[in-house]
Amino acid sequence: MLYHILYPLKELWFGFNVFRYITFRAGMAAVTSFLMCIIAGPIIIRALRKLNVGQYVRTKHVEKLSGFHEKKRGTPTMGGILIIVATLLAALAWCRLDNDFILLTLAGMIWLGIVGFIDDFIKLRDKSSKGIAAITKLAGQVILAVIVGLFVVNNKAIGTDLYLPFVKNAVANLGIFYILFVLLVVVGASNAVNLTDGLDGLATGCMVFIALTYAIICYITGHVDISSYLHVFHLGGAGELAVFCAALAGATLGFLWFNSHPATVFMGDTGSLALGGAIAIVSVLIKKELLLFIAGGVLVMEAMSVILQVASFKLRGKRIFLMAPIHHHFQLKGWHESKITTRFWIIAALLALLSMTTLKVR
Repeated sequence: MLYHILYPLKELWFGFNVFRYITFRAGMAAVTSFLMCIIAGPIIIRALRKLNVGQYVRTKHVEKLSGFHEKKRGTPTMGGILIIVATLLAALAWCRLDNDFILLTLAGMIWLGIVGFIDDFIKLRDKSSKGIAAITKLAGQVILAVIVGLFVVNNKAIGTDLYLPFVKNAVANLGIFYILFVLLVVVGASNAVNLTDGLDGLATGCMVFIALTYAIICYITGHVDISSYLHVFHLGGAGELAVFCAALAGATLGFLWFNSHPATVFMGDTGSLALGGAIAIVSVLIKKELLLFIAGGVLVMEAMSVILQVASFKLRGKRIFLMAPIHHHFQLKGWHESKITTRFWIIAALLALLSMTTLKVR
């Protein structure tokens, strides 16, 4: 919005010319969303407390774990609203609003935020760990994925090619089946963040690294010279997604201020589904879907631990981990919650750096 209002005034004062630069607007978007969270955070948390929007702690079938999490009972949840609103307002302020990629990503984030909000609301209303039916939640994710898939398939600038990390000119054209691949990415990413969000600050901190990684890659993808030099896919207008990712990083960092151990607010499904879905959409638009498996390696590890645990128990009648997702396994092994979170953050940071090397090692 500010770009459309102030950049045209560059003839009146040269200083307004700074609004043309994506790097400037991305930095300001990150600062804006961060400050919004820091300022509005205490207000939102107090409001959630007054509304008695407190975390429900499940005890059935997880008796060994309930002792660790009993102190979390009653902690305000649905805090993801803060992340979504801060990201949305910062993006509206600093992004170019004539960019279809931005509009699609914002709409997708809001859509999954609504799905997550309904899920959280039902859990709170029924005082249960069960929210909306799994098929209903999946339907909400699938609808968004199909819309994104159709958008990509019908956009010749993006196309249906699938690029492999670390390998030059390794491309597979999926054609119409690309929509199914988008379905896997969007549903997988949103649920992976949801599964990771089980310890104070764990998912939030990992998302900071992932969002920053994609902010850099979006900038490179949208820059003709840099993308050509690195021999990576170029998409005109993708640079604006760097502004969005920066806003998302700033918002998650601001939320981490309150979500770090001991957390005073949780994001709930409202935030986790929206965050995972938003970064998945970005990865699809800039053709870095497979890179999300590296940059979001912690999320993948969490999701895979659940899949393997369920499969092993059904097929062999034995569990691989003490409990899944895997962060609970380490809790039951005696690791302190803060140690688990910090070590997973370290892994997320290393995977973010590894993701960046794929741009050159090809």
